Amino acid sequence: MNPLYVLAALLPVAFVLGWWASRLVVARRAGVDVSTLSSDYFRGLNYLLNEEQDKAIEVFLKLAEYNRDTVETHLALGNLFRRRGEVDRAIRLHQHLVSRPGLSEAMKTVALLELGEDYMRSGLLDRAEALFADLVAMNSHAPSALRHLIAIYQHERDWHKAIEHARRLEVMTGDDETPMIAQFYCELAERARQHGARAEAREYLHQAFECQPECVRAFMITGRLHAEDGQHAEAIDALEAAIKADSAFTPDILPPLLNSYARAQQMDRAEAFLRNMMGRYHGVSPILALTNLYRQRDGERAAVDFLTAQLRQRPSVRGLMTLLDATMDKIEGEARENFLILRDLTRKLLEGQAMYRCNRCGFGAKAHHWQCPSCKSWSTIRPIHGVAGE
Repeated sequence: MNPLYVLAALLPVAFVLGWWASRLVVARRAGVDVSTLSSDYFRGLNYLLNEEQDKAIEVFLKLAEYNRDTVETHLALGNLFRRRGEVDRAIRLHQHLVSRPGLSEAMKTVALLELGEDYMRSGLLDRAEALFADLVAMNSHAPSALRHLIAIYQHERDWHKAIEHARRLEVMTGDDETPMIAQFYCELAERARQHGARAEAREYLHQAFECQPECVRAFMITGRLHAEDGQHAEAIDALEAAIKADSAFTPDILPPLLNSYARAQQMDRAEAFLRNMMGRYHGVSPILALTNLYRQRDGERAAVDFLTAQLRQRPSVRGLMTLLDATMDKIEGEARENFLILRDLTRKLLEGQAMYRCNRCGFGAKAHHWQCPSCKSWSTIRPIHGVAGE
């Protein structure tokens, strides 16, 4: 299980645990039946750990009646309200805490952070941004506030502000944020390329390489820019460098790379590169690319023989689909009908199959994303290897 998920799930437990410990002391002094308090607490904690949030909230609301001024209990309740989708209720609770007189600065900061997360969950990004910016200015829980601001700027695609705050986060925490910053520069480069600002795009790519010299995405965008300018030899160099930097992106790099090989009339170089890739990359994409190359150069028979031999060593549904398509015209009668059924079943299997998966949260997708749509991590989505995948 992802440690971040475990931490998020245990935050309400930590709040309630702190409240319970302090409440036991108060209860003993006031003569309250501690055994009853303990029983209610553990019953609520059990509901919480079993994801029975409705029952947990009911118990903790009852516990809060012992002391209406207990901040930790209300923080735990607000967190639970937000997790179960009652964001308006969480906002009201956290706003009440923030406005409470006599609240310590530390607890007020925690309540403000929770309120900012409420705003983000409800889509009130302008309010969340203002709140987190104030916290950063006050240097209160600044790392958490900075991370929330970076998340907001990513959502708004304000990459310049995202870069600025990511660099501030690096200085504050000492953590290396350069891989993420490189992705922000790549986003700016892509946007500039799409608007025809090619010199600007190249400058952003230069910044990306300064952050991360082996940035696969920056190599890919560089190759695309060269290909669009008709500089296919330079495009080949950039795209080959991308695969060497991280071969996991081979399925996405090969199509433009093969196009540049063809445009530059360097198919011998293409064959040598693909042969080399077969030895260090265990997916089916280089095999399918070589199959197509042999079909164009040596004919259908040579391509089928090559693919058949490779499939015996590396079984692949995608490879089988290619083989069926290549041999269908040579089959007649009842065998052809059976092959048509097999081809349709194979196609349906591929259509319903996730081809990529995030190695951080497990999100599955049919197409590649540089940022995971689920956990928002960068460069964590990889092709799924196996018989039905890459």
